[in-house]
Amino acid sequence: MLMLMGTLTARAVNPIEAIAQDKKVAKALAWLDKNADWVTEQQIAITEIPAPEFAEKERGAYVARLLAANGLNVRTDSVGNVIGERQGTVEKYVVLIVAHLDTVFPADTPVQVKRTEGRLEGPGISDDGTGLATIAGLARAMDQAKVKTEATVVFCADVGEEGEGNLRGIRELLNTYKNRIRAVIAIDGAATDYVTTVALGSRRLEVSIEGPGGHSWSDFGMPNPITALARGIVEFSRTPMPEEPRSTFNFGVVSGGNSVNSIPTHADVKVDLRSEDEAELGRLESELRKAFAGAVGAEMAAASEGSPLTLKISVIGVRPAGKLAEDSPLLAAIENADRYLGNRSRLERSSTDANLPLSQGIPAIAIGGGGEGGGAHSLNEWYDPAGRELGLKRALLTILAIAGARS
Repeated sequence: MLMLMGTLTARAVNPIEAIAQDKKVAKALAWLDKNADWVTEQQIAITEIPAPEFAEKERGAYVARLLAANGLNVRTDSVGNVIGERQGTVEKYVVLIVAHLDTVFPADTPVQVKRTEGRLEGPGISDDGTGLATIAGLARAMDQAKVKTEATVVFCADVGEEGEGNLRGIRELLNTYKNRIRAVIAIDGAATDYVTTVALGSRRLEVSIEGPGGHSWSDFGMPNPITALARGIVEFSRTPMPEEPRSTFNFGVVSGGNSVNSIPTHADVKVDLRSEDEAELGRLESELRKAFAGAVGAEMAAASEGSPLTLKISVIGVRPAGKLAEDSPLLAAIENADRYLGNRSRLERSSTDANLPLSQGIPAIAIGGGGEGGGAHSLNEWYDPAGRELGLKRALLTILAIAGARS
């Protein structure tokens, strides 16, 4: 029997070679080699079901049926996460495998997948069609080969990873399984040349400016919320972004006004702040608030008449930072899997479902499901399934090293 890393100490990491040579595990690996095309077909079917933020239900229902057909005990929780449990022999241990259901695209976005010279093209095909298809493939391979583990392996298609979802899916999963969780593996995208071990922190804010409005001719001189908003965007954009810790900002959504010949009564912008350091995020938020307060003041000073503008800045999303310990058995497991498979990878930082567990001290990584992808969050997103077997086997061996493959 291959023992479970119950205490998650580096000494307890199972050699990947021993796991891979187990008869049932070898059968599962062979299934993945032979059935990568099946995984790709599931990816296409999943991608062609729209799943914008807060509207993942239809896609979730498809994934639920898919997981239930592969030997899992499946349920959907109160926030919309699809949860498929593969029961282990040790009740108190759980390993979470997550891929997110939601995309950044509105519900009316055409999502039919096109095949172009072996490549698949369509919004969300890689992020995270790849991850969702991967968990289906892993569940099917384990079911076909009758692989057993000591920890319960929980395959989760979760909600709320993108945009303003604010990680509500993984937040609910952590609350559900609490101190039973021994590791979280997020499968997000395709690439196998990295392991995300550092959670990139982010804060998302909405800036709203309200004013009296009026007619563009007869009320000219009234304070204009859109002009004030533009002043604030320009002013904050002058804020130096440090290289260490690396930090970024993005004004992603702007709205306001009613017609071309009306002074608007409102204007809004949504901002994404990111940094490798929580303290730097706090500084950037403070600078943002200062810039827009100054912008509203400048607009009022320039106006010849009218009621004052009102400014409101709301936090609409927080992704905490965190880091996997260098001596973590989870990191050792993925590195051993890479060594066994002849894969070279580097450590990376990113903003994924792994952020929340890492911030709470729970071992977590994010990896790709195999193949290659590009154009994420664009209408030109693409995925090439060539070589996806590597990603599938890499994920399986890592999961079994942590969950404890049992012969």
